[in-house]
Formats: sequence, structure tokens, C-alpha cells
Amino acid sequence: MADEDWRDHRTHAAAAHAEALERRRAVESARAHEMLLEFVEEARRRGIAPVRLQARSYDGRSRYRTSTEGWYLRRNESVAVGTDGAFYLLNVPASLRARLSGATLEPSDPPLVLGKGARDGESIDLADALAIALGDAPARG
Repeated sequence: MADEDWRDHRTHAAAAHAEALERRRAVESARAHEMLLEFVEEARRRGIAPVRLQARSYDGRSRYRTSTEGWYLRRNESVAVGTDGAFYLLNVPASLRARLSGATLEPSDPPLVLGKGARDGESIDLADALAIALGDAPARG
């Protein structure tokens, strides 16, 4: 019986932890989305023209045109913000259809840190990436 109680307690604790993480992720994503909308407004105000975004296959061997316009947020052009303020991961499955008719991008929930969990030096705060895309120096703090 004690084993069952312990197991139930651990299951409940794990579920509560997962719910707390999801709430925190949702709050961070909402803040990041606000930052993207502010960026779009500022880029337009400054006259920084959006470009037609291109996507890459997961293996990196192929590039596909898209119908989405926006601004790249990483030098390697792996993420972008669309003119509507949506956040895009620019990796798609390789396909003949995408090669012929272009890739369709689906918006993703934006993070506050691009590349979080990546190798050292490969992550960047969203605020810094947006500043660089605007031609400003990133904030140091």
C-alpha cells in the first residue's frame, strides 16, 4: 500500500510540475510575441523592408521558396518573424512538392531565447536578435 501511495504522490507531483512548466512557457511565449509585434512596427517605421523567406530542409541540403515575407532573426537564416508578427522556424521536411511549389510555413510559439539548449555560443536572447535585425547593437547587461 505504501508503494502505491508513493507512486500516486510522484505521479501527481510530476503532473503538477509539467503544468507549471507549460504555464511558464505560455507566459514567456506571450511576452516574446509582444516583442515580435513591436519589432514589426519598428522595422516598418524605420523602412526596413521585409524579404521573401526561404526555408531549408532538415538535412540542410535544399532551400525552398515560401510565400511568407518577413525578417530573418539569425545569421544562419533558421528563424524569422513574418510581417504579421508570427514566429517561424525555417526548417521543413525535404519534399519534391516543396521544391516545385514552395514550402508552406507554419507559425511556432516564439521563445525568449533563440537556440536555448544549443551548443555554447549558439543561443541568443530574442531581444538581442531583434536589435541586431533592426541594425542596433544588442543590449548588454
